[in-house]
Formats: sequence, structure tokens, C-alpha cells
Amino acid sequence: MNFDFPQVDLPTEIVAWPDVTEEILNLYKQSCRLEAGIFALCMEGSMRASINLIDYEIKPNDLVTLTPGTIIQFQGRTESVKLSFIGFSSSCLERVNLVERLASSYPKLTKSPVVRLKTNFSNYFNDFFTLISHITYSEETFNMSQEMIESTLSFMIAGINMVYDSYIPEAQSRSRKEELCKELLQCIIENYKHERKAQFYSDKLGVSQQHLSTTVKQVTGKNVLDFISYVVIMDAKSKLKSSNLTIQEIAYSLNFANASFFGKYFKRFVGQSPAEYRNS
Repeated sequence: MNFDFPQVDLPTEIVAWPDVTEEILNLYKQSCRLEAGIFALCMEGSMRASINLIDYEIKPNDLVTLTPGTIIQFQGRTESVKLSFIGFSSSCLERVNLVERLASSYPKLTKSPVVRLKTNFSNYFNDFFTLISHITYSEETFNMSQEMIESTLSFMIAGINMVYDSYIPEAQSRSRKEELCKELLQCIIENYKHERKAQFYSDKLGVSQQHLSTTVKQVTGKNVLDFISYVVIMDAKSKLKSSNLTIQEIAYSLNFANASFFGKYFKRFVGQSPAEYRNS
């Protein structure tokens, strides 16, 4: 699967920063696709950003959750802005199945990656990001163990689940085309383990396959199969890195007829066989 967007990862397994400047944000002025997972919090000011080709205005106390594969672009600030964030590299996230760990929150998250927190909750997240920043950049060059990094990620996932479990979306002026793309992604997340045909999803959404395909292409530049393969491959990667399941067992769990079909599908999108990826 070839995309025009450059891939962006983090240099270490975990990065935390309590004061993200506009200079850093300017690095993302060109659209890029994240390989990392990033949780960012707006503390002051406001800014404009495009997330998966949908425009958002991010304001104080907004929590932004960017999962691997997210297309992000910083479009500029409307006033002086201050962000804090914590991020986890692709190598760290490969050991965790975000789709399963985020459970029921994932459909809400993909539909609304920006949520407004109450001030006290915003401060809790900011304090946590600051604490991890102090630990990772201490003068004693203290190195967080893999166990500590994964525990920190688990804490963040628990926090995100808590936020989205009680989240009620605000009324937003989205076009019907944008809403259809979000509905498609949510439908894929609910059905990807047993359905990978575009026709299934167009039927579920009550539109023609041609209309769905045209709409997705216009809004995102991708096609329906790109959406489906992204979720399937993300789950497969997690199982290969974080479980002892055999490749055949993983193939069956994702409704492939056998390991051979799964291997061809995986290599088509990743460029490696499942075994090569697991051992890399």
C-alpha cells in the first residue's frame, strides 16, 4: 500500500514534553502519517490542525489522541499556543493491541480525536505528562525500563478509556461526506475480523458501493480497501509482536482461509512476510 504522506515516528520508545512550542509544531506543517501514538493537551491559546484530512480548531483543555496511521498537519495558530504531550513510538505500540485495549472507546476516538476536558481533568493529564518528562529527561539520565514504559502506556490507555466512556460529542458542522467516512471507519472496526469486502460495508451503511468509494476518495484520498487493510494490518502487527499465537492462528483469528492467504495479504501491505515482520 503506497501513500504519498511521509511516515513520522519518535526517536525513542517514549517521549514526553510539557511545553511544545510553535517551532516544533511547524515540523508538521506538511501532511504526514504518524507511525507513533501521540496524546497532546492544549493548555493555552488555540491552533488549527487537520487530522485524517478533517479540520479542527484546538483550544485550551482539548485532548488530542493520534493513533498510528493518523494523517496530521499543523495549519497554524490563531493565538500563542502551549501544548503538552506524551508519545509512544511504533516499536512500543507494536507490543500493544490498541484496537482491543481501547475497546468500546476506539470508535468514538476515531470519530472524535479531539475532546474537551474539564479543567481539573486537563490538569491531571498535564501533571502526568510533566512527571514523565522529568523522569525521561532527568539529569541522572535515568532510563525507563520496558516494563515502566508499557505501564505508562497502559495508564494512558486507561485514561483515554475513562474520557471516552463518558464523552458526549458536541454538535459539529460536518458535511455528510465527512460523516460517511467516519461511519465507515467505525463500521470497519466493528466488523474487520470477518469482513474485508467493500460491498459489505456499503450495504451496512445503506449506500451504493460506487457512492461510498467516490466519497471516501474525495474526502481522504484513499479508497475503501485502504481503510479496511489499515485496521486488519494494525491488528495483525500487534498479534505478531505481542502474542505467542502461531501465524496460522493469527490468520484464522482474522478470518483468512489459511496462513498462505494471510501471508500474501500481509506482505502486500507491509513489504515483509508475517514471519519476517515478527523476527525484525
